Amino acid sequence: MPVVKVSSGNSKAMIAGFALVVTGGLISMCGMGISGTAIVNAIRRWIMAQQEPPSAMVKRKINQVKAATAAGASAWQDGMATTSPPPQ
Repeated sequence: MPVVKVSSGNSKAMIAGFALVVTGGLISMCGMGISGTAIVNAIRRWIMAQQEPPSAMVKRKINQVKAATAAGASAWQDGMATTSPPPQ
C-alpha cells in the first residue's frame, strides 16, 4: 500500500483554506439570519398596513369565486337549454 506524504507547506495551505471556508460559511449564515429577519419584519409591516386582514380577504375571494362559478354554470346550463336550431 503506497504511503502518501503531505509536505508541511501543503498542510499549512490546506488548513488555511479550510479556515477560510469555515469563516466564510459562518459569515454567510449570519448574513442569511439578518436578511431573513429583515424580510419577516417587512412582511409583518405590510400585513399590518393592509385595510383588511388576510383571512377576511381570502374569505371574500372564495365567495367571489363561488359566485362566479355558480353564474358560469347557470349561464352554461341555461344557454344550452335555450339555444335554437340553426337557420336553414
